[in-house]
Amino acid sequence: MISRFLSSMALAMLPILLMFPTFALANALEGLRVWPSPDETRVVIDLKSEADYSYFSLSGPSRIVVDLKNTTLKTKLPMNVTDSPVLSKIRKSSPPSKGTYRLVFELKKSSTPQIFKLSPTPGGQYGHRLVIDLPHGKTSSQPKATASSSKTAVSRDASELRGTADIIVAIDAGHGGEDPGSIGPTKKYEKHVTLSVSKKLAAQIDAIPGMKAVLTRRGDYFVNLNKRSEIARKNKAHLLVSIHADAFRTPQPRGASVFVLNTRRANTEIARWVENHEQQSELLGGAGEVLSKNTNDRNVSQTLLDLQFSHSQKEGYKVATKILKEMGKVAHLHKKEPVNASLAVLKSPDIPSVLVETGFISNPAEERLLTTRSHQDKLARALAKAIVQYFEANPPEGTLFANRGQQKKHTVKRGESLSVIAQNYGTSVSAIKSANSLKSTSLAVGQTLVIPGSSAPVKVSTKVNTVETKTIIHTVAKGDYLGKVANKYKVYVGDIKRENNLKSDVLKLGQKLKITVSLKDLPLRKHKVQRGEFLGKIASKYGVTVQSIREANKLRSDSLAVGQVLLIPNK
Repeated sequence: MISRFLSSMALAMLPILLMFPTFALANALEGLRVWPSPDETRVVIDLKSEADYSYFSLSGPSRIVVDLKNTTLKTKLPMNVTDSPVLSKIRKSSPPSKGTYRLVFELKKSSTPQIFKLSPTPGGQYGHRLVIDLPHGKTSSQPKATASSSKTAVSRDASELRGTADIIVAIDAGHGGEDPGSIGPTKKYEKHVTLSVSKKLAAQIDAIPGMKAVLTRRGDYFVNLNKRSEIARKNKAHLLVSIHADAFRTPQPRGASVFVLNTRRANTEIARWVENHEQQSELLGGAGEVLSKNTNDRNVSQTLLDLQFSHSQKEGYKVATKILKEMGKVAHLHKKEPVNASLAVLKSPDIPSVLVETGFISNPAEERLLTTRSHQDKLARALAKAIVQYFEANPPEGTLFANRGQQKKHTVKRGESLSVIAQNYGTSVSAIKSANSLKSTSLAVGQTLVIPGSSAPVKVSTKVNTVETKTIIHTVAKGDYLGKVANKYKVYVGDIKRENNLKSDVLKLGQKLKITVSLKDLPLRKHKVQRGEFLGKIASKYGVTVQSIREANKLRSDSLAVGQVLLIPNK
């Protein structure tokens, strides 16, 4: 009886015992993603459940070892990393104990990692993650927000004293990398729309004499919200424009809006939704600084905040009003007046800032528009027009815009030509020749020229596509995978899959892939100057402009030497 009872108990317990390995190895490593940015490389480990981990560093060579306890592997390793200054490879290694999965991060140089866990996102884009940030080391240090740095920010360089300084516009492409932003009905990501519009706007700004654009991010990587303002401050920006695509819980809302700083409560339901969405972006990116600062802001007196931000608010409102007027000509407006909101990227007391919602990506019709190049071109041109109008009416002291109507004198330096001087002052060769009664374009070093002033409105390029693209064919070689190909041409994996109707990430040797790339991202060609050649002849040979060759080679004159090697741009 006893033996029969024990046998019955054993059979009853067998299913439970068989379940123990499943419980012991309850977690699974489902994917690895690498996001290099200018300052750090972020590695995101996607997990089935919350990570139970430990880590340590090794030297000679430099490595970081991460042990994931009770975890199995459900992705491919090793992973070679080619576009990070610090990380070269991720591989597995022999675990210290059964049930532990060991990852080894092979480094190109020593780096102190920051490792933290992230919970699943509210919108369901991501599950449990373990994030490893690897700083690239001392590259360009960001100035601290102290009294001394504010003095540095207003220091004058030689161009300001001459009255020829550029107006700097910081353009912030919202979201990026680990943070996709809002996702449209057909799975289009906000981060791709914002980067595309931002690059087009930057190209428009850079084409205007006396103006220069600075992008807070140039690729698909995450930048902390506070750091975006720091980048603008480091570059002494006169304005910060943050580009976004709106979203709401229902598909009906549509149209563009412009948000400006208000330390009081947001004045619409949409504004409150955007504030919450910004906080979710911080969760997606893994930074908690802004959330804590938002909490502290509530405890600071309203009077102090009003004093601190009054200038930024007033100027931001002026810019926002002009942007809405121009955007209303090319897009439907959700709000015809600037919307007040308390958003981290707007909180720069020394830099007027606006946040532009280009439309609702949650609206099916606007999702299609926002991902269409022609509509992106229109948005960029409208934004550029509004920004130019604002600075024409409010030119910063010492800039070319502030002195456009005034006659100036210029002393010719070695290597300068009339065309280069005209470009620097935003005028024409014929205008300088007329003002100085010049019969030819020849100049002498030390010669003094009168530069005529201009009261004509600054024109924004009417060119349809300021970021030209070209469709190329890539033949899959040994060792190629979608991520590697996307990195090579600076495009997105999703774009390659859509353009080639790929159902999976598997590539075949010799497979032909159509890839639409920006001409700026294609490798530059080189030309060795031959006897009898001049810039115009070379430009004609390659189908580009003389000015583009000048800019690519930073030429201060049109004189060429036999044997000189020139970079030939793709546009």
